[in-house]
Amino acid sequence: MGGVNFRGTRWEDENLVFEFERLGDAFIQVLSNQKVEVNVEKNPSKVLVELKTKEGRKVFEAFERNGRYLAVEP
Repeated sequence: MGGVNFRGTRWEDENLVFEFERLGDAFIQVLSNQKVEVNVEKNPSKVLVELKTKEGRKVFEAFERNGRYLAVEP
C-alpha cells in the first residue's frame, strides 16, 4: 500500500510547482488528503501540482479559494 508524498516545491518561470509522488496503486488513494503550506516571497502566476506515479507524470493547475490554493487530481 502506497501513499502520496510531498517532495517539495520549485519555480518554473513565474509558476510555483508543488511536487508529489505516489508509488502505490491509484485506487488506494481515492480518499487521500494532503495539506502543504509554504511561504513564498512573490505571488505566482499559476500554482501547479506535479504528481509522479508508476504510470508516469501528471501536471494540473490548482485553483484559488479564499486566499488558499486547492488542487484535485483529475
